[in-house]
Amino acid sequence: MRAENVLAVEVDNRPGPSTIPGWARRLATERDAWYDWWHYGGIVRDVWLSVDEGALLRRQRIRSKVEGQGASVSDVVFVENHSKRPLHVKLTLTAWGPDGAAAARSEKAVTLAPGPQEVPFDLHLDAVRLWRLDDPQLYRMEARLTSHGAAPLDVATDSFGVRTIEIRDRRLYLNGDRVRLSGMTRHEDSPWEGLAESVGTIVRDYDDLKALHVTLTRPVHYPQHPAVLDYADRNGILLVPEIPIWQFNEEQLEDPKVRTLAKQMMREMIEQAGNHPSIFAWSVCNESATFAPGGVDYVRTMRELVKSLDADRYLTYADDSVLNADDPTKTAAVLADFLMVNEYFGSWQGPAGPLPAKLERLGRLLPDKMVVISEFGLASIFESDSASGDRGRVRVIRGQMAEFSRHDWIAGAILWCYQDYKSHRNLWPGETSGYVEMGLVDENRQRRPSYDVWQEMNAPARLAVEWNETYRTPTAFRVTVTPRTESEIPFLPLRGYRVEWELRDDDDRVVARRSAELPDADGPRDVAGVWTQTDSKSLRLAFRLLQPDGRPALDEVLRWRLPRSGEKSGLN
Repeated sequence: MRAENVLAVEVDNRPGPSTIPGWARRLATERDAWYDWWHYGGIVRDVWLSVDEGALLRRQRIRSKVEGQGASVSDVVFVENHSKRPLHVKLTLTAWGPDGAAAARSEKAVTLAPGPQEVPFDLHLDAVRLWRLDDPQLYRMEARLTSHGAAPLDVATDSFGVRTIEIRDRRLYLNGDRVRLSGMTRHEDSPWEGLAESVGTIVRDYDDLKALHVTLTRPVHYPQHPAVLDYADRNGILLVPEIPIWQFNEEQLEDPKVRTLAKQMMREMIEQAGNHPSIFAWSVCNESATFAPGGVDYVRTMRELVKSLDADRYLTYADDSVLNADDPTKTAAVLADFLMVNEYFGSWQGPAGPLPAKLERLGRLLPDKMVVISEFGLASIFESDSASGDRGRVRVIRGQMAEFSRHDWIAGAILWCYQDYKSHRNLWPGETSGYVEMGLVDENRQRRPSYDVWQEMNAPARLAVEWNETYRTPTAFRVTVTPRTESEIPFLPLRGYRVEWELRDDDDRVVARRSAELPDADGPRDVAGVWTQTDSKSLRLAFRLLQPDGRPALDEVLRWRLPRSGEKSGLN
């Protein structure tokens, strides 16, 4: 029997005293409610309607543990029987490897009573391929629900990765290797799509973030589009997702309604996103009263929830007050597995000069805590114009990244932010100029000079070239590849890398090209090339450092030209 159905959805996400984030909740009237990014209206994420045949696969909870050369994988499949009678079904689980071949399989005959049910599985992977930042190997878990002898009732597929992430002695380790990472935040905002951004915009921006050598991001104050998480999985970016508990005071953090909503948001985020290998921690709030007893109790409550839902991942929050706290041990910092610190010395938090002493003091008073700088940067409102603002941003990046690197217990630094974003108040009450100008690119993704500075400073290695000028035109070169060290941010060991180079003359003809493995030895490594002498007055060497997954980690053009009159050398 056919019938016509109407599905009506109403959404009202205007900020007000009863909404999230916290700043809006502090204001007395709906008319004055605001926060410093634009609250677009309506449904801004994908919506779909699913029709099931009495039973469906709601989700999977996949967790893995490295064991020698293999890995154990546990999966809990959440099944729902919507009929009024028990269903006799078969549930088949197949883990597909990065090469597309079946890596493990298990099946169970299950009788589903009406309602929800959890079905646990345990599998083992042999010769496991680990998920790495520079070689993000992904597995795929397929759950198939069938009625005996019939077509599948439902099929669900989730990606997962196998890796170990540990904090030891205030240091971060990925698969046993120490890493110190860097990146930047990004608001879901653009002039052409607002918050309802397409996958194309997400991929375009994140391709640019990878060109900026991003390996770590928060990424901002609210749960992300699934495409962001998928991109991070496929391209090697570690994430710390956060719920929008933003700038809540102590009274709000003690409010049972706030805590109920915070728990709901955190539970939903973990259940929806918990299989992604790119996620290594969950953040429970940002710039809130975690220095007060009510805020400490809020973090304690959220910690208990998070650990009950996902015991294998770390818990943290973003703190903008701990650097000035009289006694950080009396704040929620003691409850975090590691601490994220927002600092704006040189702008909102006063002069830049006190920052080194503030960091030294924090490290001394919290001697067991690893720290990630979760926000730093400069808004152009602190300078006379946009160009001056970007020059100030460059000063902040250069000076503060060097300062962060000095402190061995700082495992990463995240710049605020990638792009300018729309705002009702543009940070200062009464100003409605449209965009918060803090980005390496503007709202239209036009690059500022700070873009090139960040890209150079965060490259995984430095290149230096020497040309053999025995003849009029060189017939050989030596490029020294110097990886960054543990004393720097960022730092990532270069293992399994390759180099490719191509030399062209001033007529754009290929003179020589080669490809070779880059030795895994520590310290600088030399790459040499030779060719037959030419009469060219200039040479262009395109040099690429390739990750184990084949993608470029560094792509530079090194040039030689015949010295002009009065010049001593044609060296770069």
